[in-house]
Amino acid sequence: MTTTLVPLAKAGPDYGVGVYRDITEWAVGTPGWLQTFGELFTEGGLLLFVGVMVFQWWRARKGDDRAMAYAMIAPLAVVVVYALSEVIKVWLHEERPCRDIPGARAIAECPATGDYSFPSNHSVIAASAVATLLISWRLIGVLLLPVAVLAALSRVYVGVHYLHDVAAGMLLGLLLAPLVLLALRVPGTHLVTALRRKPSLELVLGASPVLAPPAPQHAPYSATRS
Repeated sequence: MTTTLVPLAKAGPDYGVGVYRDITEWAVGTPGWLQTFGELFTEGGLLLFVGVMVFQWWRARKGDDRAMAYAMIAPLAVVVVYALSEVIKVWLHEERPCRDIPGARAIAECPATGDYSFPSNHSVIAASAVATLLISWRLIGVLLLPVAVLAALSRVYVGVHYLHDVAAGMLLGLLLAPLVLLALRVPGTHLVTALRRKPSLELVLGASPVLAPPAPQHAPYSATRS
């Protein structure tokens, strides 16, 4: 059922449509190689985040229990926020600008009818992934933050989203994914600790690092007078 409770989802010609036209009119005038790259990047860019998360899991197999918990929970956090964005999409029913705006010029093919626009799922996924990496693998998270922003903006560049769609998607991912990760961090670590005791799961979870035995404690030397 269509709702008008969130004005941002129907921002109107003074904001949503006007900015969309400005960006897409500029986009269709860019070189062909850049348009082709934009189409490939807007869909394939998310594969980079998938690859990094897989590598994070593989790396965590030799790490401590918390590192493995982070590696396992991060994709779950992305899925949770993505599912929430789908619920919001169905609730708001914002039509795609490439179909709703007369004379809209989009580089990419407009998604099918019923695939709504607000918020941008691509932006949600990219932002959620980079937000979890900023907590669990900070250096890589910082390096990939600009990639997440470009992945979000590419959705407007190719003409399939309004700018406020991608802004809302980024905000949703950056705020909620870390909350899911942090909320599950402690129980997730305990679960990994328990499951790592099972030899059958060693290939998936790795083994808990062997802690070095504590150094022997020597009694302080005290000299006695004869």
